Amino acid sequence: MTQQGQDDLVEYGFRRVIITITAVLCALLEIVDTTIVNVALTNMRGSLGATLTDVAWVITAYAIANVIVIPMTSWLSQQFGRRNYFAVSIVVFTVASFLCGNATNIWELVAFRFVQGLGGGALLVTAQTIITESYPVAKRGMAQAIYGMGVIVGPTLGPPLGGYLVDNFSWPYIFYINIPLGIIATLLTLSFVRSPKYGEKLKSNQVDWIGIILLAAFIGSLQFVLEHGQQDDWFNNRLIVTLSVVSLFGLVLFIWREMTYKYPIVNLSVLKDGNLRIGTMMSFILGFGLYGSTLIIPIYTQSILGWTALDAGLLLIPGSITTAFMMPIVGRMIQNGIPQTYMVAVGFLTFFIFTYMMHGVMTPDTGVEHLYWPLILRGVGLGLLFVPITTMSLSTLSGKGIGEGAAFTGMMRQLGGSFGIAIITTFITRFSQKHRVDLVANLDGSKFEIQQRIQQMQAGFMSKGYTVNEALKKSYQAMEYTVMKQSTVLAYMDIFMYLGILFLLCIPIILFVKPGKSKINPADAMH
Repeated sequence: MTQQGQDDLVEYGFRRVIITITAVLCALLEIVDTTIVNVALTNMRGSLGATLTDVAWVITAYAIANVIVIPMTSWLSQQFGRRNYFAVSIVVFTVASFLCGNATNIWELVAFRFVQGLGGGALLVTAQTIITESYPVAKRGMAQAIYGMGVIVGPTLGPPLGGYLVDNFSWPYIFYINIPLGIIATLLTLSFVRSPKYGEKLKSNQVDWIGIILLAAFIGSLQFVLEHGQQDDWFNNRLIVTLSVVSLFGLVLFIWREMTYKYPIVNLSVLKDGNLRIGTMMSFILGFGLYGSTLIIPIYTQSILGWTALDAGLLLIPGSITTAFMMPIVGRMIQNGIPQTYMVAVGFLTFFIFTYMMHGVMTPDTGVEHLYWPLILRGVGLGLLFVPITTMSLSTLSGKGIGEGAAFTGMMRQLGGSFGIAIITTFITRFSQKHRVDLVANLDGSKFEIQQRIQQMQAGFMSKGYTVNEALKKSYQAMEYTVMKQSTVLAYMDIFMYLGILFLLCIPIILFVKPGKSKINPADAMH
């Protein structure tokens, strides 16, 4: 019966092409919006008269709404019908984009970004489920590859597109660009997407309100702690401690509620599937690496190498194109029965080599040519990880389990990204301080080389018309700036080294846990 219901949704020819384009467009809209804002924050601060802490909420509000809604998507799809829910989500996202562009102060913008995040979170997971179910089982690897192109290229398209719009127009245009795309996506959804018939009546009086509140408390508090922990000095701040406790109790009570309530908002029993359990863990680590490295590279190129936002964004594009190019190849490999575990292992190894190369080439004056090949390699690694992890996670699920499984992998990827960004920003600060202390200890003023360097700099400043004392002061300031720059670069190098070790440690886990089940996948695909 379930198999029949599943096959009913399989589409062919023109309809499938349109559905695929619609789903990828929506996933792309959602993901580009996560990163496009980053390059516009300075302009927003200026025009809305906000502080740096205030403006960070533009990103935080969106992320919190995203991770709250993602686990609930499967349930909401069943309640309202997938097509209707998907269409309404696009409309909410599009209207909120218009309101964001018209916001007159920072808190209006934050509120509309939260609403936009509620619409956007649904787009990502529902798009993945729609694509998966529109393809016959044997072609699901290819389906995930097409979806993956959108998801991987999205975060990279954000910064250069945002940089271009902010430089040539103004920051509201990063939101206005969603409006025509949102209208097209809504019309295509209503015309072509179909809802599965789950055969369940709506149980409006049995809605798991307590589950929704506990989920929002747990995820919302966790996301806040991760986003604001570093700038608020972690557990020395009362609000951070309180929210950490709320998050922990929220999680425990949420799990208890979902296991005992008859109509849970999130079906945790789907995690009994071994493939999905491993897949969610791998998705978390993938999010950690994907968002973590996407965070470091633009900061490094802009703050240390002095590049513009547009140049920093453009640097990431060749790697993204590589990933997009890899996706159909990987999809074909899965279709031909090559075990996903092999691909994931090679993907993690490739990521390790990328981090090792980055660790080697980072200096205060690295050029584009040094960064180009490591980033191409990162693109190859992402291609080998994204699709195989997703298909491995969903390979032994069927019917509505696919949607529930996709929600878990999607949520874990987002949370992995949040954890990655929070941990990396904290460690950059800590490592920079440590390296600065070490470097200053080596700057012994009595050493001949140091004295010689300062005299040279002093002479240079004096030739520009400064007095002896001014020139000496400027020389010391320049020396201090050099130390700060060098200690930050050393901190970035440390981050890449630890990221590499994390990816290397993943390899034995996959090979150890998954040998038996991956052999089932190709056979499964033949049914």
